[in-house]
Formats: sequence, C-alpha cells, structure tokens
Amino acid sequence: MKLLSKYSMAGLLAFLAVWSAVAAAQEPVNQNHPPQPGEATGGPAPVHDLSGTWLGPGEPNLNNRVPAMTPEGQSKLKLNIPDPFSATSNDPWKTCDPFGMPRIVNNEIREIGFATMPNRIVILENYAKVWREVWMDGRPVPTNIGHKGGPSTMYFGYSVGHWENNTLVVDTVGMDDKTWVDRRGYPHSIDAHVTERYARTDHNHLTVTETLEDPAYYTAPFVIAKADYRWIAGQDDAKVAIPFSNEYMCIPSEAIEYMKLVGAPADEDTATGVKK
Repeated sequence: MKLLSKYSMAGLLAFLAVWSAVAAAQEPVNQNHPPQPGEATGGPAPVHDLSGTWLGPGEPNLNNRVPAMTPEGQSKLKLNIPDPFSATSNDPWKTCDPFGMPRIVNNEIREIGFATMPNRIVILENYAKVWREVWMDGRPVPTNIGHKGGPSTMYFGYSVGHWENNTLVVDTVGMDDKTWVDRRGYPHSIDAHVTERYARTDHNHLTVTETLEDPAYYTAPFVIAKADYRWIAGQDDAKVAIPFSNEYMCIPSEAIEYMKLVGAPADEDTATGVKK
C-alpha cells in the first residue's frame, strides 16, 4: 500500500479502514492454513509446474520461531530496530530499501508468481514488483561470495534450483548482509545459505518452507517461515476476467513525507522520552 503523506492521522486511519474493507472484498481469504477437509483441490498437481499467480497469507506466524544464536549473531541483532514507524528505527522498510533475501519470501507475501524461461524459473515477488531468477540447468552456486577474489554479494543473492519429486527446491547464497532475515530484525552473515521448498500438493495448494543455515550467527539451521498459498481461480480460463495483481509498493518520497508529517510527530520514542 502506498503511504499517504497528505492525510492527517485521523484521515490516514479512516483511509486504512476503507482500504482494508475494499481489499478484503476483492481478495480471497488466506489464513495461512493448510488445505481443509472438503476444500476443493482442483485436481492433481501438474508435474514440475508452478506457473501462475498464487494468493499468500500476508504474513506468516514468525513469533514462534526463535532461533538459538551465537554471540556474534546476538550482537548483530541488538543493532536492528524493527519498527518502520519509529524515528530511531533502522528497518529497511522505513526507508523503502529492498527487502532482499531472505526477507522477501516471508514479509508482505500476499501474492507470488512463477514463470518458466529457458534454463530457469523466475519467481515473481508481488511486494515491490521484483523478480528472482532461479537457474535450473545444474550449475552450482558461486563460492567465496563477498570475500577477496570472489563475486560481490547481492540483495537477492544467487539462486539455483532443482526438483525433488514435485517440490521445487531453491538454494540461495551470497545475500548482502544489509538485508534482514525477517521483519523482526534477525540478521544474517554474507555466508548464509537459504533453502526454499515449494511443494505443490494438488492443483490449488502450494506450501512454502524457508530455512536458514548460517553458522556465524546461529547455532543450528532453523525454519524462518512456513506459508500456505492458494491458486487464484480464473487465471487459466480465457472466459474469466483477468485477475490483476494488486500493487504493494514502498515509495521513498512518500515514506519520507509520512515520517515527517505523521510518523515522527507521533513517534513513540518522543512520546515516552526513551530512545530504542
């Protein structure tokens, strides 16, 4: 949702209430639940094909996944303030910096899309309208990324994939350590390794599991998030109106104006007199 800098706090809250009602009316409901008994499956899942657009849960439950960290990881975590509406926060969301990996997989996940191209699958992340290339031709991921003599890190890293039965497995390395693991501010090092598993259990259902392995910051691999997606009906039927994706974007100029006119004056740091 675009930030509305020209509105007062009361106007902004009124707009949010109306926008939420409109969004609820336009989109199917996804409570991040697995398929329920009696829920339409749409038939068997196509083999090795996730093509199309899927409805996500918005946000998965992250709070019950608290990873054990190394002292170095704990020190890094203390530097991150995950509150985009706080004047002292350094949340990338606040300044509309890219979520990057692995956060793009678990934050603002209202929709996701897949497109097949020669030798690769493109993952279309609806938030901020970005895409990721997953190479499927058997190439290995680069090594020594971010270190002397190796390639540079990137916000979304380097991804390769393969199929395990009907599950797409994506391995990503070389992620810039300016990006966060999730909205809670958990960090990762430049040597982190993320594995995504996209399991299509039938035509209409897709389960995504995201796991992080980063010995520098965490004492063991941990599941960042698990989310359930639903196939958006009608996208494969020429007789049905095209279900356009919604536009969820963070726009820097509007974020700046929002903080100036609404966020900073109402900031909890100012109200309490305590900086985070």
